[in-house]
Amino acid sequence: MTKEKRNGDATKEDPTRELAGVVAGNLSRLRASRGHTLAALAKLAGVSRAMLNQIELGRSMPTIGLLWKVARALDVPFAALMSDAATGGTVVLKGGMTKILTSADGSFTSRALFPFEGERRVEFYKLTLAPHATEKAEPHAPGTMENLTVAKGEIEIGLGAEHHLLGPEDAILFQADLPHSYRNLSSETAVMYLVMTYVDEIG
Repeated sequence: MTKEKRNGDATKEDPTRELAGVVAGNLSRLRASRGHTLAALAKLAGVSRAMLNQIELGRSMPTIGLLWKVARALDVPFAALMSDAATGGTVVLKGGMTKILTSADGSFTSRALFPFEGERRVEFYKLTLAPHATEKAEPHAPGTMENLTVAKGEIEIGLGAEHHLLGPEDAILFQADLPHSYRNLSSETAVMYLVMTYVDEIG
């Protein structure tokens, strides 16, 4: 690799830091538009006021679970907290500039496969889950549907008392407005693709 190439790579903005700044601005705007103080929103979301303050200042990148709680408390789609400037026409999302959200323990990751140009009814994600790990998800907004397919690994989807086992190329469609979980039963990192659909009345 040439020196020029290394220098060029170094000048690229860190996708995680960039996303933290976007989330900070959106959180501040959405909170203000709904008339919530930091303390009030923290109580609604069930998270600490100090953590919300750090996120709103752009000093901390929230986990997937925390973002879901905040989105639910604000009554907005998940992507509304991560939406960037408006785009139009063809959009190419390079893997090297991926913006990835992770769980608190790092075992679960979510990569959005769509541009954050604003609120939308349909979102598309690539998910990974570490071997033998479990990710518990908070209930999403009423009417939210998840359509998930497994690309690699063996996944058990928990829906209350229901449990569904999925292998490679299996798919499932379910209502995601109740607590649900993803459990990797295999000894390899599982890869899944998720399409999330909200009801018409969003925002």
